[in-house]
Amino acid sequence: IPIPLQISQLSGVAQLDLGGNATAGHGCALAAGVVRCWGSNSSGQLGNGTNTGSFTPISVPGLNGVVEIAAGSNVACARLNDGTVRCWGQNDYGQLGNGTTTHSNVPVAVSGLTSTVEITANGRHACARLSDQTVRCWGRNHHGQLGDGTTEQRTSPAVVSGLTGAVEVSAGYYHSCARLSDSTLRCWGSNYVGQLGDGSELDRITPVAVSGLYGVAEISAGFQHSCARLSDASLRCWGDNSYGTIGNGSFTSSVAPVMVAGIADAAEIGAEDNHTCARLNDGTVR
Repeated sequence: IPIPLQISQLSGVAQLDLGGNATAGHGCALAAGVVRCWGSNSSGQLGNGTNTGSFTPISVPGLNGVVEIAAGSNVACARLNDGTVRCWGQNDYGQLGNGTTTHSNVPVAVSGLTSTVEITANGRHACARLSDQTVRCWGRNHHGQLGDGTTEQRTSPAVVSGLTGAVEVSAGYYHSCARLSDSTLRCWGSNYVGQLGDGSELDRITPVAVSGLYGVAEISAGFQHSCARLSDASLRCWGDNSYGTIGNGSFTSSVAPVMVAGIADAAEIGAEDNHTCARLNDGTVR
């Protein structure tokens, strides 16, 4: 469909997130205090106790006090107002965070999280930022995307090594990034096309600084690239650029941040699978 279509049976939407992979996708929305999901359900990622897909949003039962949702590849998570997290769907790498590798088509509690203030999910891993400004990640870790100094998958949350002062976290497909209280960035995980922005193409199993980037107001990690919105409302992106993903007028990848062309008034940035979008201050989208 080449034009936007309204999602049926949804009103009062407070948050929306989409997950998926090359063969299937799903979406979830937080609307009027209720989580509703739709799309593929092969691993139970709709969270309604079945594995039957749905063309329309269906409620995820057993969730109360949801304040944030995050969708990854065949998985979804919800942060509750008590600081705990629930996830459901595929779990072959421990991406549900409940200490097992058993899929679940209903929400299960992520182990040991009680003071979570932000969640993010992508690929087959997820991360949580805690109230003490540290970060925990769990799930697949073959490129070091959990940031705990290993490449071992974790079925429960592991501490991201040496990361303090985190005020935002974003999980890419095989990498992750965090914005710190000093408005700089740290990234970790897969880096074979420079998506960590540290000037190299070497995977990093612990966080490294993104080169020459200061005054960061927002971070978004995508499939094989990352983008940041700066405090002056300009944008920087880095990593894979095979499809023009980093927006600098070329198709050449970059191991360090480059300026996105023609945008000087960005209010929000979103890096996704081989494309990027920005919301401008006038309410339009590029």
